[in-house]
Amino acid sequence: MQSKYVDAHCHIQFEQYAQDDAELIARMKEEGVAGIVVGVDYSSSQKAVALAEKHEHLFASVGLHPNREGDEWYDEAKYRELAKSKKVVAIGECGLDYFRPTEVNDEVKRKQKALLNDQIALAVELDKPLIIHSRPSKGTQDAYHDLIGILKEAKAIHPNLRGDIHFFVGGVAEARAFIELGFTISFTAVITFARDYDEVIRAVPLASILSETDAPYLAPHSRRGERNDPLAVIEVVSKIASIRGEDPEMVRQALLTNTQSLFSLP
Repeated sequence: MQSKYVDAHCHIQFEQYAQDDAELIARMKEEGVAGIVVGVDYSSSQKAVALAEKHEHLFASVGLHPNREGDEWYDEAKYRELAKSKKVVAIGECGLDYFRPTEVNDEVKRKQKALLNDQIALAVELDKPLIIHSRPSKGTQDAYHDLIGILKEAKAIHPNLRGDIHFFVGGVAEARAFIELGFTISFTAVITFARDYDEVIRAVPLASILSETDAPYLAPHSRRGERNDPLAVIEVVSKIASIRGEDPEMVRQALLTNTQSLFSLP
């Protein structure tokens, strides 16, 4: 299949697609949309790998999300075993979330950081990129600043460390700090109805941007309130081009190349 788009982050293994996943995956193929199916815990990582192994235009990422830290003991050996599949192109979704937990205290942060460091170690060992979830507490950039510190430290020891900061909601300074560390930043269909991201999208180099949907969440403007799916990545790419004032075809090709290059996609 000749992909025209890659949704760098979707969850089509989730139960929201239980009734029609085969239909959706076939439509993705027809429209030239490849997808990276991202795990948030061991079970969803297993499902991501199983889907990716069945379809040439799907790939998988395996990891434990910071908000699942209390639900599952991180067993590195199990994730390492899953990552042996040729279709696993990244480790994650892992990271820091200071927004969702009811209370964010030093202990919560310590546990999330330890879990993130474990997954950084696995990504380095397997020479795979990371898919990182980072969400600061309201009105701050705290989780990003902690994350930048952790990645700087790791990068100094492991120069091959790389990855994508998924659903980026930070400012220009944070974006530039991640790019300097060799990370890309990705944007979702939220950019089709919110203007909060325009400045960052214009300010950073096109070579450092990826497009994603985070489906089933965050449907684009044309489908607000409905279940999202990877086909919305077409609208995301078009909106990035329009915000940057650049040729849509050139932007499509650049984002495709960026994603193929980061995740070593065929």
